[in-house]
Amino acid sequence: MAKKAKNLFLSGVFILSISNIIIKVIGLMFKIPLTNIIGDSGMGYFNSAYTIYVWFYMISTAGLPVAVSIMISEARAKGNRLEVKRIYKVTLGLFLLIGAAGTAIMMLGAGGFASLIGNDGARLSILAIAPTLFFICISSAIRGYFQGYQYMAPTAVSQLIEAAGKLIFGILLASYAVSRFTEQSALPTVSSYAIFGLDIAVFLGMLYLIFAKLRFKSEQFDQDVAAEESGVVRSNGRIAVTIAKIAIPVTISSSVMSLTNLIDLSIVMRRLQSIGLSQAMSNAVWGNYSSLAVPMFNLPPVLIYPISYSLVPLLSGYFADGRREKANKTMHSAIRISAIIIIPMALGLSVMAEPILKLLYNPHSAEMAAPLLSILALSVFFVGMIAITNAVLQASGHEKLPILSMVAGAVVKIISSLILIGIPSVGIYGTPIGTFLCYMTTTIINFYYIAKHTGVVPKLVQTFLKPLAAGFACCIGAYGTYFVVSRFVDVSGRVGNGVATLAAIMVACILYMALLLLCKGISQEDVQMLPKGNKIAGLLHKMRLM
Repeated sequence: MAKKAKNLFLSGVFILSISNIIIKVIGLMFKIPLTNIIGDSGMGYFNSAYTIYVWFYMISTAGLPVAVSIMISEARAKGNRLEVKRIYKVTLGLFLLIGAAGTAIMMLGAGGFASLIGNDGARLSILAIAPTLFFICISSAIRGYFQGYQYMAPTAVSQLIEAAGKLIFGILLASYAVSRFTEQSALPTVSSYAIFGLDIAVFLGMLYLIFAKLRFKSEQFDQDVAAEESGVVRSNGRIAVTIAKIAIPVTISSSVMSLTNLIDLSIVMRRLQSIGLSQAMSNAVWGNYSSLAVPMFNLPPVLIYPISYSLVPLLSGYFADGRREKANKTMHSAIRISAIIIIPMALGLSVMAEPILKLLYNPHSAEMAAPLLSILALSVFFVGMIAITNAVLQASGHEKLPILSMVAGAVVKIISSLILIGIPSVGIYGTPIGTFLCYMTTTIINFYYIAKHTGVVPKLVQTFLKPLAAGFACCIGAYGTYFVVSRFVDVSGRVGNGVATLAAIMVACILYMALLLLCKGISQEDVQMLPKGNKIAGLLHKMRLM
């Protein structure tokens, strides 16, 4: 059973990692032409509405899938199949109510939300995106059910459908709107057309998940769990109470940051206007930052999220079975692997911000966003660590503790943004600085809680310092390669810049892995945590690199 659980964990991580990479690439393919179609100002309205939607999305869906996956994992470990079915039915009913209520609130309060963030033109986009919340709630219930079985394929496929649908319908609707509404004053309407593509995409993803659930045969996954059904099946009320006890702390801790981002949006718009920018100019500045810097910042952590998603049911099963030593070993490896993956990506994105942005966007917008991304990229490491540490705390029965750490980070974010953005010489740069301080604060507190309540203390040198040293070296190699290649090609053009940038990234990757192996920064256990890890470890042994 332990071997099968590990295999399911690794396959889940692999499936979600690949799908998340594809999804982020599709997301960039969507944002790049969309930014070119509706401009920074149109993206300002689009991203303002999307920020409000994300807050509602986190409130509605962040905690329940985690609670469902934990409860289903525990029920399956005890062989209680009847309770698994009841948990799903109760959760689906809760999600239907939450989704309907959230959609209604967004639609009825669209004008008030737009006024609250100081961006009145975002009202139509808020109205357009509201139905998405209902569809995503249904999808989240089914995803939580599959996550409890560590069966990640339906989640991955549905997310791919959503991403592809957003790309296709969003661009088509945006292009149609631009051709129909040509005047500058119609940008709020154009933005609402573009964002309606998300409604269609999420609806299609929901339909796929419903179909996948109808075809799902749980017996194939329960063969090694228990020979017969066992355990007392709790009532709907008791299941709902248990779900709430797990979900509410997770929801609060997860939604704190989305709420902070919403407050931050309001602060950015108003503080920029306080230092002399008009509402239209403030919207354009926000559109540039949120459309270029933020999507690139969100790209690296997609390799960490699948680990955290799959970690929760795996650890929950270990704790339910009393296998504390196995749980601790898994936590150590998950933190170490995450650090090895995320550290070079954070440093590399910071150093290569401008060349990377110029690969994708027009030079003027890229030059504006590059310094912002250089600062923001350093927070990537902390985002990855927060994902893993939150998962560890949730799975180990301390799901309330991330609330405190996230609230502390949110307070730091709000205070720093209020102060820094209002300084004329700092302005919009106060936003990524505040984000860095916020995530750093949350990460430090999370690690303190893990050490105190689980006894897991990552080895500083092996887990962080060796990857950090190798990461710095790979950044030097990347920048040096870009400089050398730029002597031979014209990097002012997109093709020349692309050649130099890709060469720099390739050299950095090779250098990082070589240095990490030479300094023994990655262990055999770490490699075995990866999909096909045993084969990779065997190959490295033959090469005398491990």
